[in-house]
Amino acid sequence: MKNKSLLLSAVLMLVLSIVLAACGGDKKAGDSGNKNDKNGSDYGIKFLSIATGGTGGTYYPLGGNFANMIKDATGVEANATTSGASAENMTLIQKGEAEVAFTQTDIATYANEGTMMFNGKKVDNINGLGTLYPETIQIVTTAKSGIKSVADLKGKTVSVGEAGSGTLANAEQILEMYDLTVDDLKARNLSFDDSTTGIQDGTIHAAFITAGTPTGAVEGLAATEDVVIVPLESDKIDALIEKYPYYAKETIPSGTYGADADLETVAVQAMLVVSSELTDDLVYEMTKAIFENTDKIGHAKGKLIKAENALDGMAIELHPGAKKYFDEKGISAE
Repeated sequence: MKNKSLLLSAVLMLVLSIVLAACGGDKKAGDSGNKNDKNGSDYGIKFLSIATGGTGGTYYPLGGNFANMIKDATGVEANATTSGASAENMTLIQKGEAEVAFTQTDIATYANEGTMMFNGKKVDNINGLGTLYPETIQIVTTAKSGIKSVADLKGKTVSVGEAGSGTLANAEQILEMYDLTVDDLKARNLSFDDSTTGIQDGTIHAAFITAGTPTGAVEGLAATEDVVIVPLESDKIDALIEKYPYYAKETIPSGTYGADADLETVAVQAMLVVSSELTDDLVYEMTKAIFENTDKIGHAKGKLIKAENALDGMAIELHPGAKKYFDEKGISAE
């Protein structure tokens, strides 16, 4: 009888231990879901989606670098996803389908104001994290096309960027300086990769590509074709900047895509925007991770990404977390 009593006590103690362990385990799992694995900070989010662009552009490889930096600094899982780039990315944040996004400064302005392609569809939940580098407007063709100026694009089959993209807006504004519209072209709405493939196989004559140089898709084309970047005349550049002041003069240096001379064109700034719903602490750590680890960016544009330039062209409200970082560094908008 005594042995049975001892056995029953042992069984009860074991059951009680299992129950207590289970309760403790549940609590720990719950804490792990809310708190960051790296330093215990509560960022209120476990996963970040970074909207980039097509695989042939500059946003996508940079997005992969930034995702790794953010994860290393915060412990929050981050992933770079492909998209239709600038304009689509603003909509993705508006819908809550992305928390971080690459875009152009002009597109962020349109989204914030509810103008241009965002007419009546203002995006009111975006904040700036920082500007990155010039986004060069490149009108890409080949020597065999015979296209030497923007005027020569009339009647030609030309990719003007994906529908609703920043590239399309740039194409429309540049064509305007030459008294042309997309209706004067046989316009196609293609991604960067599809644009360069189309030039290579002869289905299109030229393509507008707005991206940091060198652009992967164009480098790929230059490996098999004699690539030509169509220049913009000085007076057209001046007129464009006067009407649309978010543009700036930009030089594509000789050697890019095999060119033997510098080429004058225009650029807007690439930037990162974030959802205004992200916590200040998280955005502070994200901003710090990116701008203090630029030497780890495995892309040529990494050399241009600097904290001291990160507020250049910032035309929308800065996220408080990013502002805290730049204030600590003594960096302010001009």
